Amino acid sequence: MKFWARKFFRNRILANFIYEFAILYPTPSNLSYFWNFGFLALVCLVFQIVTGIILAMHYTPHVDLAFLSVEHIMRDVNYGFFLRYAHANGASAFFFIVYLHLLKGLYYGSYAYPRQILWASGVVILLIMIMTAFMGYVLPWGQMSFWAATVITNLFSAIPYIGLDLVYWLWGGFSIDNPTLNRFFSLHYFLPFVILGLVVFHLVCLHNWGSNNPLGLNSKIDTFSFTPFFFVKDFSFLNVFLFGISIFIFFSPNYLGHPDNYILANPLVTPNHIVPEWYFLPFYAILRALPDKLLGTIFLALSILILLVLPFFMTFPIRSSYFKPVFEIFFWGFVVIALTLGWVGGMPIEPTYYFVGQFSTFSYFFYFLFLIPFSYKIDFFFLENRMPETFYLMKARVSDIWYVPFF
Repeated sequence: MKFWARKFFRNRILANFIYEFAILYPTPSNLSYFWNFGFLALVCLVFQIVTGIILAMHYTPHVDLAFLSVEHIMRDVNYGFFLRYAHANGASAFFFIVYLHLLKGLYYGSYAYPRQILWASGVVILLIMIMTAFMGYVLPWGQMSFWAATVITNLFSAIPYIGLDLVYWLWGGFSIDNPTLNRFFSLHYFLPFVILGLVVFHLVCLHNWGSNNPLGLNSKIDTFSFTPFFFVKDFSFLNVFLFGISIFIFFSPNYLGHPDNYILANPLVTPNHIVPEWYFLPFYAILRALPDKLLGTIFLALSILILLVLPFFMTFPIRSSYFKPVFEIFFWGFVVIALTLGWVGGMPIEPTYYFVGQFSTFSYFFYFLFLIPFSYKIDFFFLENRMPETFYLMKARVSDIWYVPFF
């Protein structure tokens, strides 16, 4: 009797949790389709975990068998080709959605008070995603996989005093070999569940402080329950997303890959041009733009960690870029810079591309450290002096974020 009572109580707790988080959750009524990216990112994560678990059942993490086990999956396992292509292209789709989700947060000021912890958890998720995807890229043990692992792991050798020992510890020996592949496989299998736990924490933070909205106003003023209004909206957009990724999986599965990765890894033959996956290209361009290995490694890490300090730059009472014209101009300039870095990262190291990469790297950090605070001052001056009535009305509507003294 007690067993059934405990089971019923646990079920009630789970049912109440789902009811509160997925049905009754008060959602701002003016959310656009840009707010669908969070739901799509969660779908991608679950999709990657499911396909990854099935692929792990047939993969062999050994330097002599890894490449052959991938071929075995493609040729002998029932629907193995679909699982492998779905997992590979699903990773690209995952990063594409997360990058759009990140840009949406930058544009609409989702990093502002009281959502700093929500923003920081998202940045940590992105960082672990990059680590997980890099380790997964090594697993097929093709030419590009092997040499990408060689380049990236060697970055730790730039750390003074302990760098070389740290590299040997990562390798499990004096070169990239079987222990390295085993460690990468184990971490690639484990980290998605860490990401899943962080996503749950991310959702708890979201439901605690509420969603932002396109106008950046107090999100508790005008709300609807999440279900059925936004539930239907999310799933209608999911159909469009599934149609798009299906085109890549079934008609052009290797479009985003590199031909050299279909060649067995050979430590004695270096590719003419080492190129990572497309979602690593902007960071790879920043790494190559610095002439010193240590500086390149530091700025590579800072290119992601700098997102954590954005809430401290929020010296404007209005979140959304709708009411910050100068900030909006700089934002679209930043998008161009990010796309330029991605383009340069895929180009060979030549003087022209090297110069463009250095300029784009400087512009990337200049945007976060100087242009964002500068644009806030200009937009603040314009609104307060040219549109005082609108300014003080909106100040009253967003009083929950009026916490940083203006300069």
